[in-house]
Amino acid sequence: MKLLWISAAIAFVLDQVSKYLVIHVMGVSQFKPVDVLPPILNFRYGENRGINFGLLGEGTSVWLLIAIACAICASVLWWMWRHPQGAIARICAGMLIGGALANVLDRVLYGFVLDFLNMSCCGVDNPFVFNVADIFIFAGAIGLVFFGKEGGSGKTGARKKGA
Repeated sequence: MKLLWISAAIAFVLDQVSKYLVIHVMGVSQFKPVDVLPPILNFRYGENRGINFGLLGEGTSVWLLIAIACAICASVLWWMWRHPQGAIARICAGMLIGGALANVLDRVLYGFVLDFLNMSCCGVDNPFVFNVADIFIFAGAIGLVFFGKEGGSGKTGARKKGA
């Protein structure tokens, strides 16, 4: 579990430091976007009051969203504790938990999640923004799908009878 906590701490700190640098030091705001590598990478200020892509944003309680994020983190921790996993799965679980808790801190401090990353490509103008925590959450979840082992058995998928 130590690897899980280390990766969670790294994800949490990287997200919070990146938000601080971009929003507070660089001064990115609704009126001051920064084109880093246009159109591929831009810094655009965003306030996400919902979940991914702003779903459940209007009228949803901040505390309900915090409770959902904490329940997901607790569920992942419980699963990792009950079904020990390999190193990659522990890192992925930590990334998911660290990213989720970084977004929880934003909701507690601001009432919304600070987003600032905007990426477009190939003539498609992407209006959505996200943050480093979202990257960790997504990568951690995908990593658990591919590297998580059922029941901690060390094997994925069904077992042969009598094995």
